[in-house]
Amino acid sequence: MAEEQELQSIVDHLSELRRRLMLVCIVFVIVLVGAFFVVDPIYHYLTTNAFSGAKIELNAFSFWDGVGVYMKIAMLVSLGITLPFTLYQVWAFVSPGLKPAERRATVKYIPFVFICFLVGLAFGYYVVFPLAMSFTGSLNKQLGLVETYGMADYFKFMMNLVLPISLLFELPLIILFLTQLRIVTPKLLRKMRRVAYFALVVISVMITPADLFSAFLVLIPLVILYELSVLLSQRVHNKIVAADAERAEKYK
Repeated sequence: MAEEQELQSIVDHLSELRRRLMLVCIVFVIVLVGAFFVVDPIYHYLTTNAFSGAKIELNAFSFWDGVGVYMKIAMLVSLGITLPFTLYQVWAFVSPGLKPAERRATVKYIPFVFICFLVGLAFGYYVVFPLAMSFTGSLNKQLGLVETYGMADYFKFMMNLVLPISLLFELPLIILFLTQLRIVTPKLLRKMRRVAYFALVVISVMITPADLFSAFLVLIPLVILYELSVLLSQRVHNKIVAADAERAEKYK
């Protein structure tokens, strides 16, 4: 009897998961249709130099370059718009299995996930990407090369720079969340500082061209983010220790 109930519970969970996935797919497709109407202005914005305002001349090196870029922009727009709905569906599915403390900790950080991602997106697009373009352009001129950019390679280069930086800006939230769940402590973060700095240097060099100045500009905010994470972790840890002490005193 217990096995039948357990099997029925698994079936119910899978049915609910399937229903929520179907809802997400339906909303994504509906938004995708609308996203095609805004692809043109977004494309023209992304192919304009963020500093000088000059138009970047791009070329299609295959019959499908234009179609591929058009579809990718539309899908990214649709993904961004449907992301809150998707996160809500994930939350509605997993929240019944969470403890009250875990539920409160998760809800508290959700709005800041979007804020940190947008700040990282802006930093990557308006600071790192123009620096990378400037460096590669100056190197090409130094070598006497004629610059002819393919639109597919241009957007691939942009995404490979901007998206990793956007995700790295989530570091403080990840540290805070792990501290809240008592997985990470400020003491551990300070102990691992040298290792963390080395990892940040490696990441900075990997996502920027072979230019120490650009890597340094990327490294500075990453180090600041790490130190901010340590300070915020200490603050949360102090509250946890105080709450534990108060609880222990209460049940003496």
